[in-house]
Amino acid sequence: MSTSRFPTDTLPPTGNLINGTWVDSADRFVVDDKFTGEAIATLSSATREQVSEAVRVARNAVDAGPLPPHDRAVVLRRAADLLEAWRPRFVDAMTTEAGFTLVDANNEIDRAKVTLTLCANEATQLTGDVVPFAASPGAHKRIGFTQRFPVGVVCAITPFNSPLNTVLHKVGPAFAAGNSVVLKPSAFTPLTSALLGQVLLEAGMPAPFLSILQGEGETVGSWLLEEEDVAFYTFTGSTRVGRIIQRAAGLRRTQMELGSIASTFVAADADLDRAIPKIANAGLRKAGQVCTSVQRLYVDSRIADEVAQRLVEYAGTLVAGDPRDPATRVGPLITEQAAIRAETWIGEAVAAGARVLCGGARRRSVIDPVVMTHVPEEGRVWCQEAFAPLIALRPFDDFDAALASANSTPFGLAAGIFTQDIDRALKAAATLRFGTVQINETSSARSDVMPFGGVKDSGFGKEGPHYAMREMTEERLVVFNP
Repeated sequence: MSTSRFPTDTLPPTGNLINGTWVDSADRFVVDDKFTGEAIATLSSATREQVSEAVRVARNAVDAGPLPPHDRAVVLRRAADLLEAWRPRFVDAMTTEAGFTLVDANNEIDRAKVTLTLCANEATQLTGDVVPFAASPGAHKRIGFTQRFPVGVVCAITPFNSPLNTVLHKVGPAFAAGNSVVLKPSAFTPLTSALLGQVLLEAGMPAPFLSILQGEGETVGSWLLEEEDVAFYTFTGSTRVGRIIQRAAGLRRTQMELGSIASTFVAADADLDRAIPKIANAGLRKAGQVCTSVQRLYVDSRIADEVAQRLVEYAGTLVAGDPRDPATRVGPLITEQAAIRAETWIGEAVAAGARVLCGGARRRSVIDPVVMTHVPEEGRVWCQEAFAPLIALRPFDDFDAALASANSTPFGLAAGIFTQDIDRALKAAATLRFGTVQINETSSARSDVMPFGGVKDSGFGKEGPHYAMREMTEERLVVFNP
């Protein structure tokens, strides 16, 4: 095990968290430094028996009842404070196991603190509605209202590309609503979740209300789908795996944030001084490994050359390499195999006539930021989710045709448009079949307070504490008939 890239004196727990105790197993897996490829830790993969025990403990916790809402809010606010106190440890974990740059790691922590605070606020404001019975003849004397109750055991299965904030977008609302949580983080980034488990326990979360099960989706994830006491699955990942989870869930409830090919439009009247930095950062941050990254960039042909030139110039300022270097803005992909895949897709597109305006060189798992044009319609960098630091620019003369092109994919997570024409903006909002349409922002802009989710093969249900908590609760109608 290398000690040169990770401070072993602050290594998070390497077992599985069940009922407040970190337990080991004989099944082990290795976590690598995503830049150097060195092994940094060996973790215990949860056994089938440990999965069942974690769900049993979580079910018993729900049956015994959660903390009162105010107390749950106190726990969540303490956790936000502890995130700040533990910032260096979280930065170390994410730069090492996720390959995040220092900027991306610190931004992840900043957002996670906001998410926890939002969850704390919502915990004390989770209410129902008054039913206007006077609308029904003869029922005007009735008094009715709805209440919300925890759905039960929430199973959260989370991705590598946001190992702290996306985890908290699932764990936070679930706990705030009174549920217990069984978390299975990505096997690529388990250490950040282990640190978070320590923080939540120290903040006062009752031990039975949080379990963390480490391991691969094919084993631990599949076993979790067999547990009938899980009432709700919340998942961020591929559409392929989302379909598997949905089939196993049956009539149980789910929230799915799945695959994407995000599109952003630049009209001829766009403010390019504002748009170019936003587009470049949205397409290239986290090495392009964001489900809403700007992959398809549609640009009015009258300004396409200028936009391409300015994007190339901006991309040239984004240093790619060691994520621990303060100058680095584009870190490694999650594996060298992922980088090789992206390199292969770029090569295929070039062979079919595409032009690489900048970037594309690969050093192990790092790829220099890429801006491409003339990408063929059938090219994988155009019609499949790239998940790499890559922006494919396509000029358009016909705005309606460009909108139709964006709608032509199976996915519909997020889109953006830069324009000063309100009619054009409203047409885009009404036409683009995406869960979010941003005006004068990229597809990748997100505030943690907003509802976030997709349509079509991008899934269904909403993240955002206010909205997620309503999905993770059961609504009950109470009627008084004097």
